[in-house]
Amino acid sequence: MSSKYDEVLRVLEDCVKACNHCFDACLKEEDVKMMADCIRLDRECAEVCSYAIQAITRNSPFTAQILQLCVEICKKCAEECGKHDHEHCKKCAEACRKCAEACSNAA
Repeated sequence: MSSKYDEVLRVLEDCVKACNHCFDACLKEEDVKMMADCIRLDRECAEVCSYAIQAITRNSPFTAQILQLCVEICKKCAEECGKHDHEHCKKCAEACRKCAEACSNAA
């Protein structure tokens, strides 16, 4: 595995953590139905970022494509989380934006 991926691996892991925290916190919000899109995108984003970590660490020939998919999903998750005023959503949106940028640069 190339050290060129060290930074993106750290950012991917941070994004997974932020999305998982947001997912869990959204489930505890008073109006869970209002948070449905946020919850769904949190899961999608955490899963694709986890998959990207796996792809990088096993030197997958599809790493660039997987990172591009991460960019798309992270941007969508950041957009959705950015619609909400909850602190966990704000932190998740920030982590997703950073992740999208890092994945784009690494791809």
